[in-house]
Amino acid sequence: MLIWIKTITFVCIVLFPQVSVADKQKNVIDQLEKFEQKNISSLEPWEVAHLFGLTKVRRPSDWTSSKLLSLPVPKRDKQMSCLAEALYFEARGEPIIGQLAVGEVILNRVEDRRYPSSICKVINQGTGRRFACQFTYTCDGKLESVHERKPYEMALKIAKILLTTHDRKLTKGSTHYHSNYVNPKWSKKFERVAKFGRHIFYKQPMQVSQR
Repeated sequence: MLIWIKTITFVCIVLFPQVSVADKQKNVIDQLEKFEQKNISSLEPWEVAHLFGLTKVRRPSDWTSSKLLSLPVPKRDKQMSCLAEALYFEARGEPIIGQLAVGEVILNRVEDRRYPSSICKVINQGTGRRFACQFTYTCDGKLESVHERKPYEMALKIAKILLTTHDRKLTKGSTHYHSNYVNPKWSKKFERVAKFGRHIFYKQPMQVSQR
């Protein structure tokens, strides 16, 4: 019993540093009860981490490499795999906030009627047609293969966050971005709204003049 109380106290101090010890113990006990009720055997590791509040932050900038590394690799489906792949090939060298911003653009397009209605279709729109692809890595003529396991696992975690707990406010509804070393024609017609890492993000107007 003494070991159990010490364990609860330790978990309380780690997870709830701003609350009194008594309140911390009560919070952890309540969560442990909910945890048992959900049947631990049916939960994947990411869900366990989420239950204890480890997959949430107050602001996107609070995400750090060490925090992401401490989280388990989430289970993925087709759409999440497409999103993680795009993050890996388009932005794996960017800071985490920059990768979140790139992911926002993809999800913003999914919700925009001018673009396909699924993540995979948005990413692969125009692939195979010269100058028609929307994301560079899908039409550079190279066979894309994931060779770096850790950056890909980080991309999977960021994709999961984007699809669950992220509030998607970084890019203010942006549907476009480009690297800071290029200057596409459309950037002169679109509203520039943010810059993260080497990428600049833009909001597409409802109607663009063809003049």
